[in-house]
Amino acid sequence: MISDVKKTAEQKMKKTLEALKHDLAKVRTGRAHTGLLDHIAVDYYGTPTPIPQVANVTLLDARTIGVIPWDKKMIAVVEKAIRDSDLGLNPATQGETVRVPMPPLTEERRKELIKVVRGEGENARVAVRNVRRDAIHHLKDLLKQKKVAEDEERRAQDDVQKLTDRHIAEIDKMLQTKETDLMAI
Repeated sequence: MISDVKKTAEQKMKKTLEALKHDLAKVRTGRAHTGLLDHIAVDYYGTPTPIPQVANVTLLDARTIGVIPWDKKMIAVVEKAIRDSDLGLNPATQGETVRVPMPPLTEERRKELIKVVRGEGENARVAVRNVRRDAIHHLKDLLKQKKVAEDEERRAQDDVQKLTDRHIAEIDKMLQTKETDLMAI
Protein backbone atom coordinates (compact mmCIF):
# COMPACT_ATOMS: atom_id res chain seq x y z
CA MET A 1 0.00 0.00 0.00
CA ILE A 2 2.71 2.46 1.00
CA SER A 3 4.88 1.41 -1.93
CA ASP A 4 1.93 2.01 -4.28
CA VAL A 5 1.48 5.55 -2.94
CA LYS A 6 5.21 6.28 -3.32
CA LYS A 7 5.36 4.75 -6.80
CA THR A 8 2.33 6.76 -7.97
CA ALA A 9 3.84 9.97 -6.56
CA GLU A 10 7.15 9.31 -8.29
CA GLN A 11 5.43 8.62 -11.63
CA LYS A 12 3.42 11.85 -11.40
CA MET A 13 6.55 13.84 -10.51
CA LYS A 14 8.41 12.36 -13.48
CA LYS A 15 5.51 13.33 -15.75
CA THR A 16 5.75 16.87 -14.38
CA LEU A 17 9.47 16.93 -15.27
CA GLU A 18 8.71 15.68 -18.78
CA ALA A 19 6.04 18.34 -19.24
CA LEU A 20 8.49 21.03 -18.08
CA LYS A 21 11.15 19.74 -20.47
CA HIS A 22 8.60 19.89 -23.29
CA ASP A 23 7.53 23.44 -22.33
CA LEU A 24 11.13 24.66 -22.07
CA ALA A 25 11.91 23.27 -25.51
CA LYS A 26 9.29 25.65 -26.93
CA VAL A 27 11.10 28.67 -25.50
CA ARG A 28 13.39 29.89 -28.23
CA THR A 29 17.08 30.51 -27.65
CA GLY A 30 19.29 32.24 -30.21
CA ARG A 31 20.13 28.93 -31.89
CA ALA A 32 17.92 27.10 -34.35
CA HIS A 33 16.64 23.62 -33.57
CA THR A 34 14.06 21.55 -35.40
CA GLY A 35 11.98 20.88 -32.27
CA LEU A 36 10.98 24.53 -32.29
CA LEU A 37 8.30 23.88 -34.92
CA ASP A 38 6.91 20.66 -33.38
CA HIS A 39 3.91 22.29 -31.72
CA ILE A 40 2.87 24.41 -34.72
CA ALA A 41 -0.08 22.85 -36.54
CA VAL A 42 -1.09 23.46 -40.16
CA ASP A 43 -4.46 22.78 -41.78
CA TYR A 44 -3.72 19.61 -43.77
CA TYR A 45 -6.86 18.93 -45.81
CA GLY A 46 -9.14 19.95 -42.95
CA THR A 47 -7.13 18.33 -40.13
CA PRO A 48 -4.82 20.31 -37.82
CA THR A 49 -1.49 18.49 -38.21
CA PRO A 50 1.94 19.29 -36.67
CA ILE A 51 4.48 20.56 -39.22
CA PRO A 52 6.88 17.59 -38.81
CA GLN A 53 4.06 15.28 -40.01
CA VAL A 54 3.58 17.15 -43.30
CA ALA A 55 7.13 18.27 -44.05
CA ASN A 56 10.81 17.47 -43.67
CA VAL A 57 12.26 19.82 -41.02
CA THR A 58 16.05 20.24 -41.10
CA LEU A 59 18.74 22.65 -39.98
CA LEU A 60 20.24 24.54 -42.92
CA ASP A 61 22.81 26.22 -40.66
CA ALA A 62 23.13 27.26 -36.99
CA ARG A 63 20.56 30.04 -37.34
CA THR A 64 18.24 28.74 -40.09
CA ILE A 65 15.63 25.98 -40.15
CA GLY A 66 14.58 24.51 -43.50
CA VAL A 67 11.05 23.14 -43.99
CA ILE A 68 10.35 21.15 -47.16
CA PRO A 69 6.66 20.14 -47.37
CA TRP A 70 6.02 16.76 -49.01
CA ASP A 71 2.94 18.18 -50.73
CA LYS A 72 4.04 21.24 -52.73
CA LYS A 73 0.58 22.85 -52.25
CA MET A 74 1.39 23.10 -48.53
CA ILE A 75 4.30 25.56 -48.90
CA ALA A 76 2.17 28.69 -48.43
CA VAL A 77 0.14 27.09 -45.62
CA VAL A 78 3.29 26.08 -43.71
CA GLU A 79 4.82 29.53 -44.17
CA LYS A 80 1.64 31.23 -42.89
CA ALA A 81 1.39 28.88 -39.87
CA ILE A 82 4.99 29.63 -38.85
CA ARG A 83 4.47 33.38 -39.32
CA ASP A 84 1.23 33.34 -37.27
CA SER A 85 2.75 31.29 -34.43
CA ASP A 86 3.75 32.92 -31.14
CA LEU A 87 7.47 32.40 -31.84
CA GLY A 88 8.06 35.71 -33.61
CA LEU A 89 9.62 34.11 -36.69
CA ASN A 90 9.53 35.46 -40.24
CA PRO A 91 9.80 32.58 -42.75
CA ALA A 92 10.60 33.07 -46.43
CA THR A 93 9.91 30.70 -49.31
CA GLN A 94 12.82 29.86 -51.57
CA GLY A 95 11.78 27.43 -54.30
CA GLU A 96 10.34 24.36 -52.58
CA THR A 97 11.91 25.20 -49.21
CA VAL A 98 10.53 27.43 -46.49
CA ARG A 99 13.56 29.04 -44.81
CA VAL A 100 13.05 30.11 -41.19
CA PRO A 101 15.90 32.39 -40.06
CA MET A 102 16.31 32.81 -36.30
CA PRO A 103 16.65 36.50 -35.48
CA PRO A 104 19.17 37.30 -32.77
CA LEU A 105 17.56 37.91 -29.39
CA THR A 106 17.70 41.39 -27.90
CA GLU A 107 18.63 41.81 -24.24
CA GLU A 108 15.06 42.87 -23.44
CA ARG A 109 13.60 39.81 -25.18
CA ARG A 110 16.05 37.53 -23.35
CA LYS A 111 14.88 38.91 -20.01
CA GLU A 112 11.23 38.39 -21.01
CA LEU A 113 11.99 34.80 -21.99
CA ILE A 114 13.77 34.19 -18.67
CA LYS A 115 10.62 35.39 -16.88
CA VAL A 116 8.58 32.93 -18.96
CA VAL A 117 11.03 30.13 -18.12
CA ARG A 118 10.91 30.94 -14.41
CA GLY A 119 7.10 30.95 -14.52
CA GLU A 120 7.11 27.51 -16.15
CA GLY A 121 9.54 26.32 -13.47
CA GLU A 122 7.35 27.63 -10.68
CA ASN A 123 4.33 25.87 -12.19
CA ALA A 124 6.31 22.63 -12.25
CA ARG A 125 7.39 23.09 -8.60
CA VAL A 126 3.77 23.69 -7.57
CA ALA A 127 2.71 20.55 -9.46
CA VAL A 128 5.39 18.48 -7.66
CA ARG A 129 4.32 19.91 -4.29
CA ASN A 130 0.69 19.06 -5.08
CA VAL A 131 1.70 15.48 -5.79
CA ARG A 132 3.52 15.43 -2.42
CA ARG A 133 0.44 16.80 -0.67
CA ASP A 134 -1.79 14.16 -2.27
CA ALA A 135 0.63 11.35 -1.39
CA ILE A 136 0.85 12.47 2.25
CA HIS A 137 -2.95 12.72 2.37
CA HIS A 138 -3.21 9.11 1.13
CA LEU A 139 -0.68 8.00 3.74
CA LYS A 140 -2.65 9.68 6.52
CA ASP A 141 -5.83 8.00 5.25
CA LEU A 142 -4.08 4.63 5.45
CA LEU A 143 -3.06 5.45 9.02
CA LYS A 144 -6.64 6.44 9.96
CA GLN A 145 -7.92 3.19 8.49
CA LYS A 146 -5.30 1.41 10.60
CA LYS A 147 -3.80 -0.26 7.51
CA VAL A 148 -0.28 0.94 8.43
CA ALA A 149 1.55 1.70 11.66
CA GLU A 150 2.48 5.25 12.69
CA ASP A 151 6.20 4.74 12.27
CA GLU A 152 5.70 3.25 8.78
CA GLU A 153 3.56 6.23 7.82
CA ARG A 154 6.19 8.65 9.16
CA ARG A 155 8.99 6.90 7.23
CA ALA A 156 6.86 6.95 4.07
CA GLN A 157 6.23 10.69 4.53
CA ASP A 158 9.99 11.24 4.83
CA ASP A 159 10.54 9.22 1.65
CA VAL A 160 7.92 11.28 -0.20
CA GLN A 161 9.61 14.47 1.01
CA LYS A 162 13.02 13.23 -0.23
CA LEU A 163 11.41 12.37 -3.56
CA THR A 164 9.94 15.87 -3.74
CA ASP A 165 13.27 17.50 -2.89
CA ARG A 166 15.04 15.46 -5.57
CA HIS A 167 12.52 16.43 -8.26
CA ILE A 168 12.55 20.11 -7.30
CA ALA A 169 16.37 20.07 -7.50
CA GLU A 170 16.04 18.57 -10.99
CA ILE A 171 13.60 21.34 -11.97
CA ASP A 172 16.04 23.97 -10.68
CA LYS A 173 18.87 22.38 -12.69
CA MET A 174 16.74 22.41 -15.87
CA LEU A 175 15.85 26.08 -15.32
CA GLN A 176 19.48 27.04 -14.71
CA THR A 177 20.54 25.33 -17.94
CA LYS A 178 17.80 27.06 -19.95
CA GLU A 179 18.62 30.48 -18.45
CA THR A 180 22.29 29.98 -19.33
CA ASP A 181 21.29 29.12 -22.91
CA LEU A 182 19.11 32.22 -23.13
CA MET A 183 21.80 34.57 -21.84
CA ALA A 184 24.50 33.17 -24.16
CA ILE A 185 24.97 35.49 -27.11
